[in-house]
Amino acid sequence: MKTWYSICALDEGAEISIYDEIGAYGVSAKAFLADLGKLPDAAPLTLRLNSPGGSVFDAVAIYNTLKRHAGNVTVTIDGIAASAASYIAMAGDEIIMPENAFLMIHDPSGLVMGTAADMRSMAEALDKVGASLIKGYAAKSGKAEDEIAKLMAAETWFDASEAIDMGLADTLAAPVKMAARFDMSGFRNTPEAIVATMKAKADPVTVEPEPAPKPAVGSKAGPEPDPATIRTEAMAYAKTVVDLCRLAGQPQMAAGFLEAETSLEDVRKALIDARAAADPDISATHPQPGPAPQAKRGVM
Repeated sequence: MKTWYSICALDEGAEISIYDEIGAYGVSAKAFLADLGKLPDAAPLTLRLNSPGGSVFDAVAIYNTLKRHAGNVTVTIDGIAASAASYIAMAGDEIIMPENAFLMIHDPSGLVMGTAADMRSMAEALDKVGASLIKGYAAKSGKAEDEIAKLMAAETWFDASEAIDMGLADTLAAPVKMAARFDMSGFRNTPEAIVATMKAKADPVTVEPEPAPKPAVGSKAGPEPDPATIRTEAMAYAKTVVDLCRLAGQPQMAAGFLEAETSLEDVRKALIDARAAADPDISATHPQPGPAPQAKRGVM
């Protein structure tokens, strides 16, 4: 099964890598914490981060576990630690950032469908989660919680030097080559340097096709399909499928839909069925305030 983390034992301690969206592929923090629990409690840990964030509930659980770990925890941000990933970074005894790395903090956000009571319950849950995040950033930086709250509300991105000045990182390292491509469209203040890097990785290398043979005399050849139009339509279809799966809390289903070229109508039907079947598990994994069981919630 594909996962968003890896744990590799070293001669002394272990190296943990989180190089994807936290909580993706149907793998929750429960699996991560189970693997982490197999390590000696005093083992030194190196945590490498390059993640756009993900499930804030999973991030809080990981942060708390790392803070309780008796051994030294060194965090290196190998590109981006945004949203929930930046909160996990705060568990490090030392946080190292290469010159071209970025760290981002913002208010948690969520999705809910239901009554006005469901909406109010979600707002209350987000307020509680946000307060917990503020305390974690403030504890690491030494800044006042009011100052941190304003930076989170503004969705603030820090380069390495700014993060160190702010107290959210400790050590500056040499630049690194960003090794992953993430969808940053959900953020409103993404730095242009990241946008350009992500776009460059998204654009495939083009190869000039061989000239098409000329049609035989008397044959009727239709108009040549426009490669740019085909690519645009394919990317729009893929993005819609991925967005639908994330909205339904089933991101692991996207790959299967894309491989089978499932129609959007069938994708929606399959996600509705999956959510209906998964509701009891979702409620148990992510406690949700409010009495209405029909509410669909997700927090980032």
